Amino acid sequence: MNIYFAGSIRGGRGDQALYAEILKIIAKYGNVLTEHVGDKKISVMGEGDVTRRIHKRDMDWLRDAEVVIAEVTTPSLGVGYEIAKAEEWGKKILCLYRKIEDRSISAMISGSDKLTLIEYKNLDDVKIIIDKFLKIKL
Repeated sequence: MNIYFAGSIRGGRGDQALYAEILKIIAKYGNVLTEHVGDKKISVMGEGDVTRRIHKRDMDWLRDAEVVIAEVTTPSLGVGYEIAKAEEWGKKILCLYRKIEDRSISAMISGSDKLTLIEYKNLDDVKIIIDKFLKIKL
């Protein structure tokens, strides 16, 4: 199974270490197409690559994915774009978020009936949520 993980890069790298841990969990279920999202070498400046190439590569990966798992706590235009495309293409989508004071999830995410949005507190929660989501959805 091909799995596309989405997390903020240019929108902020404060959750990079968390993404790396989530990617380890996801990798137990299939081929993670976007492991670079958890790479600590990638800064808010992105991968330093040509943006058209990044867009094409990521859209190709998204098309190839059976499932999209997105960590949406840190707002990101790119992650929102990926989720919208995944919805358009009928992908199964899980959005994970942590409740943070003075921050809320976009209504475009929380109001969508084409994705599953689940709050978590720690990585143990994430393991349970992903396991349950993948067993039910696939």
